[in-house]
Amino acid sequence: MIIRNGTVVHSRLGRTLALAALAFALALATLASRGLAQQILVPMDESQQNHLRAYGLTYLALKNGDRAEWWINYRGGSFLLPDSPAIRRKAALDGVTFMPIDAAAIAAARREISQSNMDAIPLEKAPRVAIYAAPKSPPWDDAVTLALKYAGIEYTQIWDDDMLAQDLSKYDWIHLFHEDFTGQFNKLYLGFRDQPWFIEQRDRDMGTAIKHNFPNVPSLKKAVAGRIRTFVDNGGFIFAMCGATETIELALAAQGVDIAAAFSDGTPMDADADAKMDWSKTFAFQGARLEMNPGVNAMSDIDGHQVNVASRRQSLNTFTLFNFSAKFDPVATMLVQNHRNVVPDFYGVTTSFVKARLKPGVSVLANEEGTPWVKYVHGDFGKGSWTFFGGHDPEDPQHNIGAPPTDLAQRPNSPGYRLILNNVLFPAAKKKPLKT
Repeated sequence: MIIRNGTVVHSRLGRTLALAALAFALALATLASRGLAQQILVPMDESQQNHLRAYGLTYLALKNGDRAEWWINYRGGSFLLPDSPAIRRKAALDGVTFMPIDAAAIAAARREISQSNMDAIPLEKAPRVAIYAAPKSPPWDDAVTLALKYAGIEYTQIWDDDMLAQDLSKYDWIHLFHEDFTGQFNKLYLGFRDQPWFIEQRDRDMGTAIKHNFPNVPSLKKAVAGRIRTFVDNGGFIFAMCGATETIELALAAQGVDIAAAFSDGTPMDADADAKMDWSKTFAFQGARLEMNPGVNAMSDIDGHQVNVASRRQSLNTFTLFNFSAKFDPVATMLVQNHRNVVPDFYGVTTSFVKARLKPGVSVLANEEGTPWVKYVHGDFGKGSWTFFGGHDPEDPQHNIGAPPTDLAQRPNSPGYRLILNNVLFPAAKKKPLKT
């Protein structure tokens, strides 16, 4: 759903989800009348002891072939799951709060849902998840990997060889590691060019480029970005955080332009590169101005915080999640489900997205009041969709290189990590087209 001039515009996915929810509700009502619909409710409000592992519990139910429901805007976005020994055992081991709920209580809850800004979304299939992350990635590098491991959600790690050679349609959802798709290594050469880990990364990527007959790393990364674009266009879902949000857009817009600075000798990039960018190929952004100086640790003016540029760096505050209409816009509502509406901000290579750089039709899911930037955006592209979340780690505001990994066992109720996991389950609600 997109709001234009105050008017709600229904998305195809939104209409499909509404019809599916109605059909599923009728099926459950039929089972209840036969005494077969024993369920458990997993509340996701402040009463929940472990919000993050509740997503893993729901994933397990789907993986076991059961159907579930996501009661969006009901008690923080609660889950209705089948009652079984396996589910109860998993919930007990993980410290997930749940309660048995009988047919009468379900019917009462459905009446409340039907009369309020809530909806019951059927979840039908465990999503097939992949994470685009480099081999030997250190644990502090990716919040999504931490979230999936802690929640107990299965995933496959893929990298450039896989992106170029595999049939990506085997996955429903791909998370983009905070890779620099412009091929400039996030300009880490400015401060870390002599570090063994940086040298290994540089040599690895150059070796991969040569293996696939690309002249350099920027050409390799542009090709990978193009494969990701095709994946979404064909019906896939991507989720990106940190620098991947900004740099994949720059790489897509620069398919015919060399925007990677000659970092080996500090030569500035082509002064006409801005004018040569084709923003029709991107997901979220348009009209960005590139950082022409290879000695400045920024990629463009998409990021409002410019964390690595001392003269431009903006301080952290909080960001606020939007309250969407659950019945008219179930997709956006799923993506913002939380027990907190105001969330502490956190830095990343790309921390935020300047409003003036957003394409028309992009749904803003969260912003910082009184600033020219937003934090969390979503949109459709072709048959699929994408979500970008600024920042690196919701529980590590500064995120210094080499910092110890976040211990989610100490933060089981993290509202920022919940936003990540909303995106993991979101594809489970998508109706798959019949194959012919």
